[in-house]
Formats: sequence, structure tokens, C-alpha cells
Amino acid sequence: MRDIRATIQEFGPGTRPVGDAPASEPIGERVAAADPAAMARAFERARAAQARWAGLAPRERARYLLRMADVLVASADALARSIAAATGKTPVDALATEVLPCTLACRWYAAQGPRLLRARRVPPPTWLLGNKWSTIERRPLGVVGIVSPWNYPVAIPFVETAAALVAGNAVLLKGASATPLTGRAITRIAGEAGLPEGLLQIVEGPGEQVGAAFFAHGIDTLFFTGSVAAGRSLVERSAATLTPLVLELGGNDAMVVLDDADLERAANGGAWAGYQNAGQSCGAVERIYVQSRVRERFLNLLAERTRALTHGSDGERNGDIGAMTTPAQLATVERQVAGAVAAGARVLARSRPLGDHGGLYYPATLIVDTTPAMALVAEETFGPVLAVMSFERDDEAVALANSTRYALTASLWSRDARRARRLAHRLEAGVVTINDHLYTHGIPSLPWGGWKGSGLGRSHGAEGLFAMTHVQVVDRELLPLPRNLWWYPGDAATYEALLALQRLIHPSSAGTLVRDLARALPVMARKMLTRWQPPR
Repeated sequence: MRDIRATIQEFGPGTRPVGDAPASEPIGERVAAADPAAMARAFERARAAQARWAGLAPRERARYLLRMADVLVASADALARSIAAATGKTPVDALATEVLPCTLACRWYAAQGPRLLRARRVPPPTWLLGNKWSTIERRPLGVVGIVSPWNYPVAIPFVETAAALVAGNAVLLKGASATPLTGRAITRIAGEAGLPEGLLQIVEGPGEQVGAAFFAHGIDTLFFTGSVAAGRSLVERSAATLTPLVLELGGNDAMVVLDDADLERAANGGAWAGYQNAGQSCGAVERIYVQSRVRERFLNLLAERTRALTHGSDGERNGDIGAMTTPAQLATVERQVAGAVAAGARVLARSRPLGDHGGLYYPATLIVDTTPAMALVAEETFGPVLAVMSFERDDEAVALANSTRYALTASLWSRDARRARRLAHRLEAGVVTINDHLYTHGIPSLPWGGWKGSGLGRSHGAEGLFAMTHVQVVDRELLPLPRNLWWYPGDAATYEALLALQRLIHPSSAGTLVRDLARALPVMARKMLTRWQPPR
């Protein structure tokens, strides 16, 4: 195996200082149109490779994931720097939330995938069907399409790829147009690990063209992370072919701080979960609801932490808040904050600039006096901005947190575990964390996804692995009997025996058992143990 660090540097941007802002030219000028002939060849190679790959036992496929983990560990520093340069993340963000989750995913799917994919015996539900034994088995889908977002261009598709591979599928990965080079990291890492050629391929082009090509060529399932509008378009396209979809479409996530919370931990956690990755995380904190009695103390702590942060880069590994990845996203944040301030909101604290630079940096920003009608509160901001509001009663907090079309994640902060769990069950969110936020996306054993406008299905964990498979029931008889009771002929005796069996399955009293057995057993013996002689 040659030095993976050199490989990473081949496709990494290389010329941009670590942590500096991404290029700001329009995305459409940097992405070539999809090549129909190339797409057809990619599908042909993928299907050929998948047929061979599916023939390997899951434990053999798992060994390749462990080799990929070896490559990730060896190249972690170079890969993190490459991701940081391509996206504008800080090196700490790139390492902690991109590279590390990939390594964890390789390890978890390699260890748990073979067990989860093992055939499961299912005994008959009643002694009356005692001759029937079944297994539930998992079969690979075939070719899995993954459409990656630009906010986590390596971690999100990598975890989904690991699940697809251990399940026996081939993968066609459409990298984010805003960060096309980082998507290729996955195929390079797979190549260094010896993954068979054609099993994992990058397809490039505008998202609309690639999506259409996926459906035209019969993609077996599609995992998509992106906007609600794009998700709706995919649902419409998939209806014609009944292609299964897993969609993660964003969030406007709430953090609820109760009056018995550890306010120092809540302020520390809220700052990280709101400002990390310049706020460009679907599961980031965007709305904070704090109980009125502790509002001022909490705000003082959160403002203090916000002012202590830095945005920008000094060309090294320093700096807390990285750049926005695209000019369009920066413009969205600026517009929402300006609109909120014009409507009466107040900026309470901001981070400090680090270094002398331009680029797409936006300071970590703490805003108070916001209202539900403001776009900053009602819509997904996707930037390093925290809007803080207050509430009086627990019921009010639940209603405020649920007052969004999104339902991806939420968090509750309290020292009372029983109170927190009771409220957690009332929150509309795919993930609810207590005294923490956001980190569960990096835990490969936990399913990831949301309700309402946040999407369909789940990635990660056993649920994400199962979404990469067909479910197949294989049923067999222990003894080779000539007939089942309900087979022909359908005479009156069979009908009466079936009525008796109904009562035996769900008896109303013990006194009827002997009578019903006497009615059913002779007919069962005649039909199931003897050959049928049709009348001539």
C-alpha cells in the first residue's frame, strides 16, 4: 500500500491555506454536465462488480471496511486538512466531525454488520402450524445511489457507503457540486484498501441531471441529503419506478433549557452545537428556549462564551469558527439576521475575527428578542446564529419546540432525568438528546433521520443497514406432509375443523378444548397425512 497521505494531497485543494474560505465563483461554472455514456458505463461496471461482491460472506466484506479504517487512521491529518481547505471548516471540525465518524463507521459496520445480516429463525406462532419454520433473510439491493451534501461532504456519504458495502451493494456516489474534490476522497480510500474495481464510483454533474440518470438506469435505492425542495422532486421522480428513498432534508432544531439545568454545561453545549461547522449542520441548534427564571443567568454565560470565540484562520490549526462553504449560504444568513434586527431583535454577542483575511466568514452571533414570525426563527438558517427566546411552563416549551415543519433533532437540558425524559417523549424529533446536542450523527450505531419535513427513512445504525437490503422470508416444512389442512378439497368437514381450530387458538373456556380437538384432529389427520384421491 503506497503512502495514502500523498494520495490525499493529489485530490486535495492544496493551494488554499488551511481553514480559509472556499472559492466563491458560482457553482454552475465549476460543474460539468453529466455524461450519459459515462453514466451508462458506471452502471454497467457497478452491476458487474456487485454481482461478485454479493457472493462474498458479510464477514469477508467486513474485512475491507477494516482496511479502510486503517487507511483513515494513517491519513487522518492530511484528510482533515484537505476537507478544511475545500469547505472552509476549521481543522478541528474536519477531524472531529468528518474523519473520526468515518473511522467509527468502518469499525461498527465491520463488527456488527455480519451479525445484523445473519438469517433469523422465526418459529411458528402456534402449535397448529408446528410443521412450518421460517427464516428472515437480508439480500443486497444491488446498486445504491448516494447524493452527498456540501456541509459534510465526506462523513455523510462515507457512513452510508460503509453500510451499503457490508450489505453487499455497489455504490454510485454523487459528490456535492460545491465541494467536488472531497467526494473523491472516499473512492481513493477504498482503492487503497483494495476494494474491487467498479464497486464504488464517483459520478459527477449537476444534481438534477444525475438524479434523472439514476432513475433512468434503474438505481435500486437512493440516499439523499439536501433541501426540502430537492427531496420533493426526488419523491415525484421515484413514483414512476417505485424506487425506495431515504431523505434527510434539514432541520430547525430547538434547545430547551429548563430552570433546573446545569447552566454552565448548557451554555457550553449550546455554543458548540449552534456555532460548530459555522452552523452548517442539519442537526445544529438554531432556536433556544430558556425558562424565564434562569434566562438572564443563561444569557450571560452564553454571551460570554460567544465573545470568547474566534472566526477566521491564522493559517494553522487555530480558530473556532470556520468559513461558510458557499456565497449563497452566507447571503441567506446575512438576510435573515438583518431581517430579524429590523423587526426588533437585538444582537447580544458576537465572536472575534482571527487573522487578516477576506472570504466567507460570518461571526458566531447570539440574538435575543426574536419572535416566531421572524424568518430567523421560522426557517432553517444554516449558519452560526443562535436565537434565544423564553418560556414559563413546560407545556409552553414543548409547543414552541414543536412549532416547526421540521422535526430532525431537539435537546432538553435539566438535572431532573425523569422530567427530561417525560418531556422528550412529547417532542417531535427523530433524535432527542438530554444535556447534549448534535453529536449523535457521529455515532454509527444510532439511526439518523427526522419526521415531518425533515425527511423519510433512516440512515446509520441497524435501521440504516436494513434500508440497504431486501427482506426475504424463506419458509420450509420440517416434515414432508402431502397436504395442508386448508388445501383442496374444500368440503364441509374442513370448514368445521377450521372453526374448531379458531377456538383452540383463542379458547373462551377450558371445557371446549376436548370437544374442539375431537372435531379437528380427525380431519387434520385425513387431509395432512393421506394422499388426496380426486374423484374420477
